[in-house]
Amino acid sequence: MYSTVRVANVTKEKIESLKVYRRESMDDVLNKLLALVPEGDDEGKYTSEFRAGLLQSLVESKMGKTITHEQLKKELGL
Repeated sequence: MYSTVRVANVTKEKIESLKVYRRESMDDVLNKLLALVPEGDDEGKYTSEFRAGLLQSLVESKMGKTITHEQLKKELGL
């Protein structure tokens, strides 16, 4: 079963640029991207909410929206 997903042209171009070969499907590329978010660890399977949080954290880190432990301690007055 398939579904239609609306994405901006810029987003579509970014996804297409990740194709390994020209005829690779968008589904294959998206599944490869989804596989980058771990499903769990030795302690068990992660919840969907936790996985979404991991993904958000990775995005924020890539965008430079992170601070060091020292900065956090300073902000918290520790």
